[in-house]
Amino acid sequence: MKFLDLFSGIGGFRLGLEQHGHECVGFCEIDKYARQSYKAIHNTEGELEYHDITTVTNDQWRELKGTVDIIAGGFPCQSFSIAGKRQGFEDETRGTLFFEIMRAAKQIQPPLLFLENVKGLLNHDKGRTFRIILQAMDELGYDAEWQVLNSKDFGVPQNRERVFIIGHLRGSGGREIFPIGGKHGETDIQINQVAQLDTPTRNNSNRFRTYAPDGISACLSTMGGGNLEPCVMVNQGVKVVATWGAFGQSQVLDENGLATTCLARDYKDPKRVMVRESTKQDVLEEGFRIRKLTPKECWRLQGFPDWAFEVAKQVNSNRQLYKQAGNSVTVNVIAAIAERFE
Repeated sequence: MKFLDLFSGIGGFRLGLEQHGHECVGFCEIDKYARQSYKAIHNTEGELEYHDITTVTNDQWRELKGTVDIIAGGFPCQSFSIAGKRQGFEDETRGTLFFEIMRAAKQIQPPLLFLENVKGLLNHDKGRTFRIILQAMDELGYDAEWQVLNSKDFGVPQNRERVFIIGHLRGSGGREIFPIGGKHGETDIQINQVAQLDTPTRNNSNRFRTYAPDGISACLSTMGGGNLEPCVMVNQGVKVVATWGAFGQSQVLDENGLATTCLARDYKDPKRVMVRESTKQDVLEEGFRIRKLTPKECWRLQGFPDWAFEVAKQVNSNRQLYKQAGNSVTVNVIAAIAERFE
């Protein structure tokens, strides 16, 4: 199936869809730095390229009718997230961008819409915002189904809950996609792989939220900075559920040792990882070595292969790479959904 990649970022939707043979015909991304990474990672030669979605005309969208099977996109979520001001559709700069997807869908009429947003979208304004979304899709002839999925259930050690919405154009056929299950408790990237001891640095501040180990890393979020961002501790061979936290208050995580969401604003002060320190005799001490997660580790937490990061870092700064990871969707989750498209 052929898809149009809206709010494309660095191509999390694209990588997941392409894993199951779907083909990109064009992409739209307003952030020039994200576009640089996207074009470095993906072969976009001959594809349509749009920047500001609000400037794409109805006539331009209409030209794609009959050539696009899926419109995919994670429309900006700050307006609906508990981390934002939760202005919803009253936010003129972000909240209304959902309707830009609807405007494109009205002209193109693809059989499928594949959308993503924060879990908070479901209860924003006591559910009114989500009802408006469903009503808008219904008026365009799309029947909607949705499910909240967590990245930790799909092979990456990140606790990241997002709602995924599928719109089916009436009369176009196709099976229901949800519900789908992940592989809870099975991670392809263990914390000792994500948090390797390359160029560690010591930080004596305890103004962190520090989470337990046991194979799960912090969820990349947008609320980093101020030395209050979550940390991850790697304790070799010892399971620790409670560790020190912000201002000395212990933060207790569940028995799986899940860490928090990757946030775009983590570029201001990236998350830290704690690793058990060894002496020269290779004997474990009680002390810990603390360092920030690297941009590469944050990309791994979103399911991106290392080769994708390596080409992106050639065209972007670490600051941008952190932001891009936090703004992305998790590739593994997209791939699990894309596998069910026919």
